[in-house]
Amino acid sequence: MRPAVAVVDDASLIRDSLGLLMPGLDVVAAVPTVEELLRRRPEVEVVLLDLHLANSAQPEVRQGIAAIRALTACGYRICVYSQEERRFVLAACIAAGARGFVSKALPTGRAEQLFLEVAAGGTVVPQPVVGILEVLVRRDCITVLSARQRQILHGRARGLSYAQVAKQLYVSESTLRGYWLDLTRSLSDSLRSLTPAEIERALGLAPGDLLDFWPGQTAEAADWWRVGAGRTGPRGQP
Repeated sequence: MRPAVAVVDDASLIRDSLGLLMPGLDVVAAVPTVEELLRRRPEVEVVLLDLHLANSAQPEVRQGIAAIRALTACGYRICVYSQEERRFVLAACIAAGARGFVSKALPTGRAEQLFLEVAAGGTVVPQPVVGILEVLVRRDCITVLSARQRQILHGRARGLSYAQVAKQLYVSESTLRGYWLDLTRSLSDSLRSLTPAEIERALGLAPGDLLDFWPGQTAEAADWWRVGAGRTGPRGQP
């Protein structure tokens, strides 16, 4: 049975075509704003959310972390579908509650596969965020992992495939995929509990570098989300 999916994207081409291009998904709602989706309240397994929703036609709509928080607060499972590439922005989306991040640059078939994974309860963490998480684990900012889980994370952070890591650890690839699912869920939950200051210390960033876009009460109150304005990462980093 195909999972029920909602799409929130300001591009009508994406809204109109996603269901046709990805036949494994049952797109029951395709809307340009989070506000419209919340008015409709469709019952779906996952919401595919673009990060950049504000434009000249809808300048005041929620986007970015504010959109993720609003949808997760209503019980929706979120998979971000975006062209965003800055690693700390990707990490901030996971920290805000998104269960996956899929790049619009991926081939259609691969993107559909990842959407199905999130809809089934999985977690899709992009490779740049895996690298950040591996550093946080090595520096004991995240301490929930076993020795075996640390080995798996170490291999995946270096771009090794499931098959390559499985061979190194003498387990089957299917077993490793199960380990990875549990591992990414644990890491995602741990990332949500960290403060910007803890991450800055672990990664060697200057105090305040993450405040412009990391989810938090102070930042949200100041309407911090400025991704649509084309800002760069911490101190100009990508």
